[in-house]
Amino acid sequence: MIVVGTDGSVNSRAALEWAADDAFRMREPLRIVHAVDRSPYQIRKFPNDTFLDVLQREGQRILREAEELVRERQPTVEVTTEDLEGRPAEVLREQAKDATEVVVGSQGLGGFARALLGSVSMHVAGHVHCPVVVVRGKQQPTYLEVVAGVDDSPECEPALAYAFEQAKLRGSTLRVAHAWQLPVHAFTPGLSSYDTDEVRTAQHQIVRDPVKIFSADYPEVKLVEDVHCAHPVNALIDASERADLLVVGSHGRDAVGSMLLGSVSRGVLCHAHCPVAVVRA
Repeated sequence: MIVVGTDGSVNSRAALEWAADDAFRMREPLRIVHAVDRSPYQIRKFPNDTFLDVLQREGQRILREAEELVRERQPTVEVTTEDLEGRPAEVLREQAKDATEVVVGSQGLGGFARALLGSVSMHVAGHVHCPVVVVRGKQQPTYLEVVAGVDDSPECEPALAYAFEQAKLRGSTLRVAHAWQLPVHAFTPGLSSYDTDEVRTAQHQIVRDPVKIFSADYPEVKLVEDVHCAHPVNALIDASERADLLVVGSHGRDAVGSMLLGSVSRGVLCHAHCPVAVVRA
């Protein structure tokens, strides 16, 4: 099951469209979730039942319109809706327990508005075990290319597996991107013992080794190795200009680590030109 958060904003509409298409490709049911934190309006000294009724009616309207959009876009996808109370990030984490994937917009109006970029990337993607996809509202052409960012850690393997599957379902090329930087002292005359060609060869091997794990199972996926001497965030943002999806990993090793995405994940979530999938190791 794919879970998508909605609040009626332009960005959440883009997330709905993306989730509907992915549910169709993956042959998964789709659950549309709207969440509102009503606690500020339930203070005993200052009750506001009228406003709570307005919030409830608005949530139901948003869900009706979201369901209509999905059914019009992908009529064969099984759709359910949920209007839930609670802090949006907590609601999404709870919903993610049964999900194959969670999809949200990058910004919103209300409901998920405060959870979409900051809280989802910081509090959801690092905690849940399924991929979290953040979608921007702007229209973009279809490039038939998925980009996966990899490094030399085993944590990149789940992200690469997800990227291979997405590329297969979309009939897309998979660009496996890796960026590396020499340490500052490598450029100091008399102190450097680095063989640049040797280092470059080793960096290419960082891409080839994990790709071998999955390529035999995805013979139909065309692969492109993209290795640059550059900052990883800059390299991935550049690659995202020609991609339909950018996939990055998240370590999520412990209670503290899972709350904070790495600098690369945060950087691409803020600046990528296409939807970003964060896949926890």
